[in-house]
Amino acid sequence: MAGGWAKDGGVSEQIEASIGDELARMKARKVPQGESFTHCAECEEPIAEARRVAVVSVTLCIECQNERDGVVKTRGGINRRGSKDSQLK
Repeated sequence: MAGGWAKDGGVSEQIEASIGDELARMKARKVPQGESFTHCAECEEPIAEARRVAVVSVTLCIECQNERDGVVKTRGGINRRGSKDSQLK
């Protein structure tokens, strides 16, 4: 089914391309390596042994990590493949 100026299957191609872009971005992230810290890099409190074993190369205690996770990092929500408005005509 064609919608507006989009060719048949164009919307599906856009969705698949967006998913592929996000997967490539996630795979490109650096994987932590090395031993876990014994003390937090921010507050210098000891990091529990169970956390050091469970999380590879952990650097922060649970409290500091929770504070950092509370900070929202925004990314640009730009649809490079076309806008929704162009497909609704």
